[in-house]
Amino acid sequence: MDTDNLLNLLQWPAMVVTLVAGWLVGSRQRFKRFAGFICFIASNALWIIWGWHTHAWALIVLQIGLFLMNLRGTRKNAEPVEG
Repeated sequence: MDTDNLLNLLQWPAMVVTLVAGWLVGSRQRFKRFAGFICFIASNALWIIWGWHTHAWALIVLQIGLFLMNLRGTRKNAEPVEG
């Protein structure tokens, strides 16, 4: 299989990792939420690679913005709970 076909297939693991991330972020357990944010960050990277390959520039900009929000989420998730 050539590189072009492999990069085209990258959208499927990116989609699965994004779904898993969404599921984990909805957890009440801090560790699972943290794992979800890490999965989201991994999915951002996968989508950026796929977007670059397909020249989907808006998708790349979106993923950079979401990456920054996911970094914020990991930081906020690490803070002690108030109350």
